[in-house]
Amino acid sequence: MLEVFNTLTREKEPFKSIEPGKVRMYVCGPTVYNYIHIGNARSAVAFDTIRRYLEFSGYQVDYISNFTDIGEKLARTATAEKTTVAAVAAKYIAAVNEDSAALNIEPATYHPRATENIKEIIDLVTNLVEQGMAYEVAGDVYFRAKKFPEYGKLSHQPLSELEVGASQRTNSEETARKEDPIDFALWKAAKPGEVFWESPWGPGSPGWHVECSVMAIKYLGKTIDIHGGGEDLTFPHHENEIAQSETFTGQKFANYWLHNGFVTVGTDDEKMSKSLGNFVTAHEALSQFDPQAIRFFMAATHYRRPLRYTEAGLDDALAEIQRFKIARANLLYRRKDAVAGNDVAIDGQRHLFVDQFKTAFDDDFNVQNGLAVIHEYVRFMNKYALNPEIKLDTLMALVQQLDQFVEIYGVDLSQTVGLDAEVADLIVKRNAARAAKDYQTSDEIRDQLTAAGIILEDTAQGTRWRRA
Repeated sequence: MLEVFNTLTREKEPFKSIEPGKVRMYVCGPTVYNYIHIGNARSAVAFDTIRRYLEFSGYQVDYISNFTDIGEKLARTATAEKTTVAAVAAKYIAAVNEDSAALNIEPATYHPRATENIKEIIDLVTNLVEQGMAYEVAGDVYFRAKKFPEYGKLSHQPLSELEVGASQRTNSEETARKEDPIDFALWKAAKPGEVFWESPWGPGSPGWHVECSVMAIKYLGKTIDIHGGGEDLTFPHHENEIAQSETFTGQKFANYWLHNGFVTVGTDDEKMSKSLGNFVTAHEALSQFDPQAIRFFMAATHYRRPLRYTEAGLDDALAEIQRFKIARANLLYRRKDAVAGNDVAIDGQRHLFVDQFKTAFDDDFNVQNGLAVIHEYVRFMNKYALNPEIKLDTLMALVQQLDQFVEIYGVDLSQTVGLDAEVADLIVKRNAARAAKDYQTSDEIRDQLTAAGIILEDTAQGTRWRRA
């Protein structure tokens, strides 16, 4: 049975969806004022990997991830780029989609935007004001956090510590307007030149936290199965989502809260962030490294662990993918002499590997233990590829199973790069030269491939190749 670590309880819990066979999952998306950095991409990859395993396990996943397309950050970018907030949002949403496709992140069931849900946001804020849980000051509307009895239950912090943190996050002018420093904004009065919408409290725009509550409720229901995001969102963002959502609906907002760890850089493992200026954008990384290597590098570390971003790590990820591809190619090469039918004993062992893989992932999506199973499985494939007799149905089932395993990590082993096709063509020419006893040409091609880092292995089943 699948168990997940729930930030709300700080324990692993058996996973049980609200509706059998269906998972309602909301993951906080980016604020689209710039290209996403690797830390943002890591969160998207982590929850895409989780989604893929849920689907592998037979669930239908309704997956919602938003775009925050309003706010001060977009306004600053619009000013710097001499354009409009809407144009900034359109530009960087397109960039997010492009980067996500390159990283093989499945599109969400729906990607709602904050600006598409202004009416629903105003309705929610109005309801909280009418309940006495929120109040208006000079066009701003704040939530009375201490009136929510369980405020702090997600971040597991006492109110005294939360008050100190709240005072540090807001300026003295805003703190003076609030009844209590811990109160948070639901609606913000428009400043001169800002994009705004008319509301019962005057022209303004939504606070950051309220949009996710509205979109999760609108598209998934009052109570959802999984709410995810980076660990830095636990407080205040997700804490505030719980308070306003549960006050509004009178029901539990999310049953399971999952948070991914940070991406770090440097020997001191400093968190990657735009505010620290130590970030690498996904756009930059994708232009320099194999997209599948980046995807696998991020997917192969457990989602709750920090991930140190290094070029050596990306190189290792690419080499690991290549090992999988070689095992796959070696077995597929045996199709030419395979006989019809299936090998019952081998098929039985394949099913045992599937059970081991599920056991690994059912432990809070343990991708690293899952990889250990895949490595054993690849060795099993390589051993079978050396059998004197190969059964075609078994061969294809083994290959398809490997594909299915690594697809959960977002890797497509059927993809080839240009070099693969060139190598295959040279091997055909070398084999033809050997058959014609033209050993000079055969040796020249081998030397050419060796210089390119390609190692040839002549076996009884034919010539295979691998990268050095």
